[in-house]
Amino acid sequence: MIMSTLQTLLEALQQRNWLKIIDEPLDIYLEIPHLAYVEAKLPHPKVLLFSHPIDVKNGTVFEMPVVMNMFANFEVTEWIFGTHPDAIASEIRELLHLKPPEGFMGKMSMLSQLFNLKNVPPKKLKKRGECQSIVYEGKEASLDRLPILTTWSEDGGAFITMGQVYTQSLDGKMQNLGMYRLQKYDAHHLGLHWQIHKDSSCFFDQYREAGKKMPVSIAIGGHPLYIWCGQAPMPYGMFELMLYGFVRKENAKLVKSITNDLYIPHDVDIVIEGFVDPSTLRIEGPFGDHTGYYTPQELYPVLEISAITTAKSPIYQATVVGKPPLEDKYMGWATERIFLPLLQTTAPDLVDYHMPENGVFHNLILAKLKTRFKGHAQQIMHAFWGVGQMSFVKHALFVADDAPSLTDYGTLTEHILNRLTPRGILITSGIIDALDHASHETLVGGKLGVDATGAIQPKTCEVISDDVLEERVSSRVPTFIALKQYMTHTANPITVIQYTKTTTAKTLFESLVPLHKHLRIVVFVDECHNDVANPYMLIWRVFNNIDAQRDVWLSPFIGIDATTKNRLDGYTREWPKDVDCDPTVIDNLRKRGIIDCDDALIHAYQLHKKRLDV
Repeated sequence: MIMSTLQTLLEALQQRNWLKIIDEPLDIYLEIPHLAYVEAKLPHPKVLLFSHPIDVKNGTVFEMPVVMNMFANFEVTEWIFGTHPDAIASEIRELLHLKPPEGFMGKMSMLSQLFNLKNVPPKKLKKRGECQSIVYEGKEASLDRLPILTTWSEDGGAFITMGQVYTQSLDGKMQNLGMYRLQKYDAHHLGLHWQIHKDSSCFFDQYREAGKKMPVSIAIGGHPLYIWCGQAPMPYGMFELMLYGFVRKENAKLVKSITNDLYIPHDVDIVIEGFVDPSTLRIEGPFGDHTGYYTPQELYPVLEISAITTAKSPIYQATVVGKPPLEDKYMGWATERIFLPLLQTTAPDLVDYHMPENGVFHNLILAKLKTRFKGHAQQIMHAFWGVGQMSFVKHALFVADDAPSLTDYGTLTEHILNRLTPRGILITSGIIDALDHASHETLVGGKLGVDATGAIQPKTCEVISDDVLEERVSSRVPTFIALKQYMTHTANPITVIQYTKTTTAKTLFESLVPLHKHLRIVVFVDECHNDVANPYMLIWRVFNNIDAQRDVWLSPFIGIDATTKNRLDGYTREWPKDVDCDPTVIDNLRKRGIIDCDDALIHAYQLHKKRLDV
């Protein structure tokens, strides 16, 4: 039997010992996604194939296996791309800087480069695709056929998490591929969570204004690059599958959907087709998202399904999002490397940039630049905040080109702290990601830029031990819990203070002013699921929870309020809950020997609030 694209890739992964097959029947409700969530946090995560997914609640046994964690690690991700993402970036850079060739060999070299571009545009086939081997229409087109997962216990239902969402403009001249979560309402309806800034939302507005139904096709499976292209920050109007052609050096081959006019890749595993009535919106969510928090219930469009088609032996592909690290770490790494040359067209003095996974990507960016004049870093900050998806970045830290590697976090942190001054901090406002919860209102909030490109600062802080500082702080903070100092050898030591929140962090900040000679940067966290000795998760929490215009103070020392906001702070929105695993599910999987998860891992990545005794 001829294997599908995804089957072929999984077989190759197995031969390389990069695939872990779980044959024991596992529930699509929590069990499968919880196992994938833990796997992504292991030292050497693998791609997971669940051969026997079941729905315990409804007594369903699925013939269709589930694959998760497809972008399992750096090695697997590079293999999927066929080369290192930096090599792809180099090709893009060469194309962006093409000059008139000199001599015969120069002309031949350019001709070769341009000839390769013939593979970029997708190619439409006139026949049906492998993905249309089996066709279900009408009532037979039921989502109940698919092992759609419920990831978190407080999710609004089951969600498709790796759907390739294909849409087009009203006039049909622009096509878009996006990656959006899709809530299963019932057997024949899906909620489409495309946020207001996304291209599909723009197309939706066109259909709504015209009073016409909008066609949508959702593909699942096929080559993993399809889904990566769906989250790539392509300019408006450019079809993301052109990027597939550029990377793979072969055209994406498309076939027409059965019941609408949208084209989808011929070799995906599953296609869900339908139409959206723009006059009908429905509550979608909540959902434990990639921020590590539940996102709220909001109104979104609804897809009425007209057909479901599959390959002969389809595989259902899914992902899990929540607290880092997860497979989006590796997808984001590829995006970061490949799109560097395009970002450099706007900021030519940008040397490199990096988005740490525990900064949840849009919450924190590190950037290295070749500074040429005073205020250069501030200029690039504004350029970042005005470029495509970079405009969603909340916090940007800039260093000069002589700084350590942006992924050498310890050394780089020392470098920044030794050059940080309040004058080098820029606080402004702008658009923010729709999933951000820290600002007083949705879509707009504070931005913070740090210019650490200057000279080394003198060490003027009078550092005292944690024990002595704890005694002095606790005498001024009645609800004090714990503190820990970091980087005390630098010009700007960091002190993390945890307290039970009965008053604002700003009040505590002011009460600590008499201790200013011992303090340079103070981060306030509350009692909610924090550990002052866990810097990885503290970074995740801090950059999620602050709005720079409200939560950062610069004198007489730098204060940062990373607490859960409430009415004490004048915050009137609903603060979201942490995304946590169900402890009973984790415990059960551990006892059955299915999951490799000890107490240390649970604590390190705050998988849930309860430490288990096993």
